[in-house]
Amino acid sequence: MPGPPAAFFLQQTDIWDFISQGSAFTYAILGILLLASLYSWTVIFSKMSSFKTASRSDARFLRAFRKAPGLEAVMAASEQFRPSPLVSVFEYGYQEVSRQVKARGGLANHEAISRSLQLGVSEQLSRLEQNLNWLATTASVSPFIGLLGTVIGIIRAFQNLGSAGSTSLRAVGPGIAEALIATAVGLFAAIPAAIFYNHFGHLLRVMGARMDDFSLEFLNLIERSFGN
Repeated sequence: MPGPPAAFFLQQTDIWDFISQGSAFTYAILGILLLASLYSWTVIFSKMSSFKTASRSDARFLRAFRKAPGLEAVMAASEQFRPSPLVSVFEYGYQEVSRQVKARGGLANHEAISRSLQLGVSEQLSRLEQNLNWLATTASVSPFIGLLGTVIGIIRAFQNLGSAGSTSLRAVGPGIAEALIATAVGLFAAIPAAIFYNHFGHLLRVMGARMDDFSLEFLNLIERSFGN
């Protein structure tokens, strides 16, 4: 006695059969989602490397900064810690200190130094945030693109059902399966993008707080150095 139609259907087909029977629109949807997923993973691996390098360089630079006797010694040693965001923040502050010392022989405006440090922090956060908006876009849009492919696939399945004049699973199954594949690929693209977008957002907040703390340490150092 033959098994249930669903079991027979699943035995006779696989995912590649469903995809190979898809329409040009389905291929376009899957292509868009796969490209979005591929680029998202490129961004993910790039950002993982960037954050790891920045964090390691920050720790090394911070140790050197705390051991240095003054700003000149820190500036001389800063080049070897170049990937560190803290180096750029330090340079913003150091340049403002140098301008004030050259112009007035000392520090006349601590607020200007504080603003320069904040500009350095903002510039580094903007650099670290580059391409993260792509992960947010992929996470939010990919499920809807997959859903669009699903809706179109189901419409085609029912059109085929009407043309065949049959209500069997074998007549409607391939179209529905093709439609659901689009949803699955959309989720496959969106879920990692959402996870890593949130993860990198947390790392950005940590690094932002670290740069703010460093700015306070910088201000303390110049107050000790210049006695103002």
